[in-house]
This record gives sequence, structure tokens and C-alpha cells, in this order.
Amino acid sequence: MVFTAYLLAGLLTYGGASRRTVPPCDQHAFYSNIDICLSDFNRSLESSGHEQSCPWPAVKSSYNRLKACVDHWAISFWCKGHKYLVDDVFLGVHQKYFSVCDYNRDPPLTTLLTLILPGVIATFLIPFLCLCIVNVET
Repeated sequence: MVFTAYLLAGLLTYGGASRRTVPPCDQHAFYSNIDICLSDFNRSLESSGHEQSCPWPAVKSSYNRLKACVDHWAISFWCKGHKYLVDDVFLGVHQKYFSVCDYNRDPPLTTLLTLILPGVIATFLIPFLCLCIVNVET
């Protein structure tokens, strides 16, 4: 009985399981390896003419390789989700290479009205059509 009480007290005190500690993010190693990823990406973009026009569709595969490389090192050095390190890397890439890319904009008003108004008008006219059909049958 005494042993059971000690066992219960030990479980409550120490949790009964080994506690897993997450090592801290090694930012120095992360940034040094990210420089390797970025140098490969920079080499692939040197001939794209990113200063004059948006290089996006042509560099999609290079960008995906950069993303995979950055994610790999972020996970390896326990930096995934740590102080927005990964986001800062991609923010810098976007500011440097994709600043001339156009943002998605809404289509002109006439196009929007052409696509939206038929559905709205049909929604309002269907109840009147149902009333006319019911009144004709009676």
C-alpha cells in the first residue's frame, strides 16, 4: 500500500513520461544554409531579366526548389515557425525579384455586371414565374 502511494506520488510529480524538449532554433546554421539555397536561386534568375518584366511563369520550378530547400533547412534546424524566419527569406526574394509583377485585379465593371446580373435577375423572377404557373393551373 505504501509502495502504491509512492508510485502515485512519483507519477503525479514527474508526469510518468519522459518530457520531450525541443532544441532551440539554430539561426546561424539556418541562415548559412539558406545562403546556399538563395545562391542557386539567384543563378537561375540571372538570365531571366527580372528587372524589366515579371519572371514568374518561367521561374516557377526554380522557386519551388527554393521553397523545398528553405523548408528542409527550417525543419532540420528547428526553425520552422520560429520568429518568421522563413517568411522573411521569401519576403526578401519577392521584394528583389517579383516587385515588377502585377497584382491580380478585378475585371472591368461591365464584365462583372455581365456575369453577375443574369443570376440576380433570375433569382428575383423565378418566384413570379411560380406564381403565374400556379394561378394558370387553378
